[in-house]
Amino acid sequence: MKLFLVLVLLAFFNGYGVSKSFSARPDVVSIGSVLSFDSIIGKVAKVAIEAAVEDVNTNSDVLRGTKLKLTLHDSNFTELLETTRVIRFMETETVAIIGPQFSITAHVVSYFANELHVPLLSFSSTDPTLSPPQFPFLVRTSPNDLFQMAAIADIINYYEWREVIAIYVDDDYGRNGIAALSDQLAARSCLISYKVPLKFGANLDEIRDALVRMALKETRVLVVHAYPDSGLDIFATAKYLGMMDVGYAWLATNWLSTLLDTYASVSSEATKNIQGVITLRMHIAESKLKKDFVSRWSNLTRREEIHASIGLNTYGLYAYDTVWLLAHAIDNFFEQGGNISFSSDPKLKELLGGAQNLNALSIFKGGNLLLDSILKVDMTGVTGLFRFTSDRNLIPSAFEVINVIGSGSRVVGYWNFSGLSVLPPNTLYTKRLDHSSSNKKLYPIIWPGQTTKKPRGWVFQHYGRHLKIGVPNRVSFMDFASYVPGTDMFSGYCIDIFTAAINLLEYALPHKLIPYGDGHNNPSGTELIRLITSGVFDAAVGDIAITTNRTRMADFTQPFVESGLVVVAPIKESHSSSWAFLQPFTCTMWVVMGVFFLFVGVVVWILEHRINGDFRGPPREQFITILWFSFSNLFVSRRGNIVGSLGRFVFILLLFVVLIIRSSYTASLTSILTVQQLSSPIKGIGSLLNSKDPIGYQQGSFARDYLVEELGIQESRLVPLKLPEDYVKALKDGPKNGGVVAVVDERAYAEVFLSTHCEFSIVGKDFTKYGWGFAFQRGSQLAVDMSTAILKLSENGELQRIHDKWLLKSACSLEGAKLNEDRPSVRSFLGLFLICGSACLFALLIYFVKMIREINWGGIALEVLAKMRRLIP
Repeated sequence: MKLFLVLVLLAFFNGYGVSKSFSARPDVVSIGSVLSFDSIIGKVAKVAIEAAVEDVNTNSDVLRGTKLKLTLHDSNFTELLETTRVIRFMETETVAIIGPQFSITAHVVSYFANELHVPLLSFSSTDPTLSPPQFPFLVRTSPNDLFQMAAIADIINYYEWREVIAIYVDDDYGRNGIAALSDQLAARSCLISYKVPLKFGANLDEIRDALVRMALKETRVLVVHAYPDSGLDIFATAKYLGMMDVGYAWLATNWLSTLLDTYASVSSEATKNIQGVITLRMHIAESKLKKDFVSRWSNLTRREEIHASIGLNTYGLYAYDTVWLLAHAIDNFFEQGGNISFSSDPKLKELLGGAQNLNALSIFKGGNLLLDSILKVDMTGVTGLFRFTSDRNLIPSAFEVINVIGSGSRVVGYWNFSGLSVLPPNTLYTKRLDHSSSNKKLYPIIWPGQTTKKPRGWVFQHYGRHLKIGVPNRVSFMDFASYVPGTDMFSGYCIDIFTAAINLLEYALPHKLIPYGDGHNNPSGTELIRLITSGVFDAAVGDIAITTNRTRMADFTQPFVESGLVVVAPIKESHSSSWAFLQPFTCTMWVVMGVFFLFVGVVVWILEHRINGDFRGPPREQFITILWFSFSNLFVSRRGNIVGSLGRFVFILLLFVVLIIRSSYTASLTSILTVQQLSSPIKGIGSLLNSKDPIGYQQGSFARDYLVEELGIQESRLVPLKLPEDYVKALKDGPKNGGVVAVVDERAYAEVFLSTHCEFSIVGKDFTKYGWGFAFQRGSQLAVDMSTAILKLSENGELQRIHDKWLLKSACSLEGAKLNEDRPSVRSFLGLFLICGSACLFALLIYFVKMIREINWGGIALEVLAKMRRLIP
């Protein structure tokens, strides 16, 4: 479409195919500029550009005898007219054009600039998609919108808002700016929930209709990206609709600060419409050059005979520096031997097959050299340091965060590449980066409605209806959630927590609890969550486990119950036997202990038999001594019969091992003989996986899907159980009589069940970790607010009080009994054995080294030599 527009516009222009050239340093260099003189940016830029040209021409040190000849054209707020004005300049010997003013025009005329090599220097076309690779001859001389959108995103993230509504003018400037904002928000886990495009020049009725549709949304954070000339109409309409009150947060891009800077005396009615709005302004540090230019501004505007007094905005400052940038680049262009030379473009003739006479559009032969000179300029202007980065952006790009208050505004912070701060960017540059939290904060803001309380950012839009909340209509474990048939009443642990949580919300939450299930069977929690996805329910409350599959369908709150799957199995009392003294340790433990103590006895014998008479004698006596020393220390600590230091070192470690083993044995044996022992053939989930017996599970629980899909248990082995009475019957009957070997259920249910059925117990450990939470539709802010409320309940002890009210049951008579599951094994003492064994080996190493050093190797050598001499004849 843009290429077609280019071809159509070419048909308007004709001329003569004459090549033109000038001397290397001419007296006059022609430049052009296209502005909308009656626009806020255009009227200020016109004064600034003319002043800059005059200053350059009066300064003999810049162009050294050459003067700039400026030609200005008025586009009169029309993109087509602005486009034709720019192309008209390309018919003449214009070496560069300051403009265009609007981004939509820049997209079109940049194709001409690329072909004709005429640099375009735009201080107001801030569309981020005007990229250098596509439009190399378009040079932006002010920060593009990508930077201010990053600043807006940082502000939104700072105030912990997650969704915003974007209101923008529906053209290249608006659409591409909001697209950049969307990308920046996504990088911060935020998003634009709704977009409100407005056509350029939209009337009040069109704006009102768009805002009314937007008001039906839950989001209350709004970003306005418009033009200074029409943006106030949006706020006037919002004020009329009551959208500038408490609860709203409005952010405007730098168009609003440009308007306020240009018209210091905005009407009182317009000022009322923008109270509490946050906007941005391009930050320009104070300097002598800036102060001098600002002091001249009133005289410059008076000379232009402008009827209404206008202020100097940031675009005016960048427009002024753009002229100086071009002047320095032209001077450098001539210094490098460049000359002004034009020729006709044969490519355009060939494109249209000679149907049009396009000789008037000439190629600037020195365009590439001038463009290179522009990008290499390094100067200090009224806007500060003026230099381009490798990606052709100005450095540094910084913004002031402004809060509109009363009849004026105040700076509440700054944004630059390091983020938000209350310190000016030039302070951060001199101090280097300080990422302390104190520098990251913004000053307090007065929000719409004259409040200092940060808006929540969203509201619950019920539109006169109640939130439909599904509650499982259970037939078992009614303490968690139960429905009174024929009424709207619910009770239970989960219901009380939900009620307490919504009472902590800062807003009313009209809701209606609706039973889900037929009242005869326990409903599936997964199916209840699926109904939230389909819109049948807005939320679900009850004993709902948070599983991976369910989180893909809904958003859950912070868990209010920690739970997990456990195995419940029958237990029986285990009576002490005549061999009870062997039960404290496993068989493997007894064997390892015997081998270990025999090993230590051998080590001590090696260390002591040369120096200790107790360890000498015939082999039979020495073997008995080793056995006696090894095992007698288990019962009686031997003293005084260890002589060597290495032997004593090993003996001390042996006594430490004996102390630990004695204590463990005594404690375990005492427990066996004095505490009632319970046993079960099922040791945990591992026992169920290794058997083929039936397994019970609670009807409607996710346990069935977990056992089948995650653990690979055959579905034919699973038996659904509805009531606690069914648990009892199935467990007592056992697999041989049509029952089950064990029941797999969530710990919360199991604990309630076991509080009154002490003949069963949880065996093994939890083999999954889950929690219970309330479910809401994906993206709902209610999940976040309810999570915060649940955390408050946990902190103030209310959560525990509700738990004790519903789930604190009297203990059964077997609470003091012990399930005989684990006995001390080798694993329990592995570290102890390794330490002592390593010490024994270390002692042996030292012993053998000492023996080797004590050997008289010289005498042995002489003796060997003597024997060899006797053998040799």
